[in-house]
Amino acid sequence: MTDWRDDRVGSAKRGENPMTLARMASGFAFIGDTQFLPGYCVLTAEPEHDHLTDLDQTGRARFLLDMALIGEAIMEVYAGDGLLRVNYEIQGNTLPILHAHIWPRYAWEPEERRRLPVGCYPLDRWSDPVWAYDDEKHGERRRALAAAIQRRVRGGGS
Repeated sequence: MTDWRDDRVGSAKRGENPMTLARMASGFAFIGDTQFLPGYCVLTAEPEHDHLTDLDQTGRARFLLDMALIGEAIMEVYAGDGLLRVNYEIQGNTLPILHAHIWPRYAWEPEERRRLPVGCYPLDRWSDPVWAYDDEKHGERRRALAAAIQRRVRGGGS
């Protein structure tokens, strides 16, 4: 059996990806594997494309709107946690599939980290199990985030 991590979009389409938050117009919203910044999410295009510029104008607008809707949902769910803003990144340097990272940024982050891109955090934040998504620790907020995203997908806003 294939691990869902080997095909995140395919496993989401089959209902087998436990990190799936919502099916969106442009793809799938996932809670991040790491939660050192609580509420971190990823939007992956479906069908898969390599670059934002591979989409027509309507597809680009849809993908960027979905990114913003996830950001709004993060702002709603994590507002009381010292949330300052949400950062949006489209890179594709490691995984050559169009995807966006949606990063909450918090007042409690050390200033020298908060002022820089999230990629400047130590590499262990992505691999150390202490920062990994854990349903027992993060599940309640994950469910609230999924509900907030799904309301927006349906056009209900906050």
